[in-house]
Amino acid sequence: MKKLALISVSDKTNITNLAARLIKLGYEIIATGNTAKAIEESGINVTKIESFASFPEIFSGRVKTLQPKVFGGILMRRDNQSDLNEAKANGVFPIDIVCVNLYPFPEVVKRNDIDLQTKIENIDIGGPSLIRAAAKNHQYVSVLTNPIQYESFLNEIENGEVKLETRQKLAYEAFAHTSYYDTLIAEFFESEFNQPKKDLRINIPMKSELRYGENPHQKAFVYGDFEDYFELLHGKELSFNNIVDLIAAAELVSDFEETACAIIKHTNPCGAALADNIFTAYQKALSCDPVSAFGGIVAFNRNVDIRTAEKLNEIFLEIIIAPDFDTDALELLMKKKNRRLLKTIKPIDKNSYQVRSLPGGYLVQDQDNSKLTNDILKTVTERKYTEEELQNLKFAWTVCKHTKSNAIVYVKDLKAVGVGAGQMSRIDSAKIAAEKAKQFGHELKGSVAASDAFFPFPDGVEIIANQGATAIIQPGGSVRDDEVIKAANEKNITMIFTGIRNFKH
Repeated sequence: MKKLALISVSDKTNITNLAARLIKLGYEIIATGNTAKAIEESGINVTKIESFASFPEIFSGRVKTLQPKVFGGILMRRDNQSDLNEAKANGVFPIDIVCVNLYPFPEVVKRNDIDLQTKIENIDIGGPSLIRAAAKNHQYVSVLTNPIQYESFLNEIENGEVKLETRQKLAYEAFAHTSYYDTLIAEFFESEFNQPKKDLRINIPMKSELRYGENPHQKAFVYGDFEDYFELLHGKELSFNNIVDLIAAAELVSDFEETACAIIKHTNPCGAALADNIFTAYQKALSCDPVSAFGGIVAFNRNVDIRTAEKLNEIFLEIIIAPDFDTDALELLMKKKNRRLLKTIKPIDKNSYQVRSLPGGYLVQDQDNSKLTNDILKTVTERKYTEEELQNLKFAWTVCKHTKSNAIVYVKDLKAVGVGAGQMSRIDSAKIAAEKAKQFGHELKGSVAASDAFFPFPDGVEIIANQGATAIIQPGGSVRDDEVIKAANEKNITMIFTGIRNFKH
């Protein structure tokens, strides 16, 4: 009985080498359309699918392999006498190798220059069917879905026969391949046709394994297209904690249209500032807590120039992130080999979901895309804010939004001067933020403060006012709001309610 291998690929990498070596092993190559053309042009004998199936490709190639002789040859059981009898009666021959990869829908769907119908035409139908059929019948059939599989497969078959364990592995990889493909299509249709999101589909290929997770005894992996958002220009491999922190830093500065700098340590800002230029923004941000900034992550929303690079070089920083780096700035910063330099390629998708695992499932929520607008601000005290206070309050609110709850942030001159993060008590956060400010010589008189959630009692407001702050911004909504407002009036400070809570756990 002749040996048959079916090849139908979109990605033609190394396909002629595969075909040539299979020919030497006595296989007849059956191929479709452009695959057959590529193999034929390399001087290798090939049987076109229409000749093998005695049926032409129709509908502009929409139907090529969806034929009984093709699927019968893949799915027939070689040790089942009934199948063998039916195969003989119908002229069906066993196909032992199926090499298929799919139309490039995963790449096409990301492009904005391609219309809807073209994207739909790039949804493969016959390919997934061939892959699934071959994977189902892996007891007899080897299925190849990726060019990186070819060499090890050829080495094995050239040394005798393909082991069952290999066919099982290939079958698993095949079903994973089609599952990922189908997930992308479902997500696309759901979004394109404005369908309600009822199912959580997490089917993303692993891109890399990290050295370890949060701690050395934990394994960690990167899945998906992280490199579409950040390009590592210089430095050693990113760690799990690096990635978590750099995302926190990038998200913070992306919330500002003004020139911004943020310094992150363990996902919390230990410095943040706005200025007319990035050099000043960095200087201001660093002044908040220069001790904690050591070994931290610095993010900018503007390009880094040589002047700023020289200042950055004065202390050890794990990572520097910016939209780009001037050539001389990049050359200088690259002199420290262990420092990572990352370029932001595109903004983080704020329409995506945040996902956390839980026993038996996942916890999912929208991103916190809340924004302050003047129309939602409600002054609830007798004293009104000045324009300068308002600008500082808005800045403080945004920094506080990116700080772990319970969070209190003091701001002055558009820079954070004291940050209290992640405390069990809001009072403790207020005290810690004030102590940090004083530790590094910041005068809190005339500052403003932000709280990520309401004050349940007047004591938090009293502590902030006693430090010299003249205005507080907070969500409001406590059952004791009247008492809190009264305390603010007694201290003659301004209080603004936003109606927005920004817990970050």
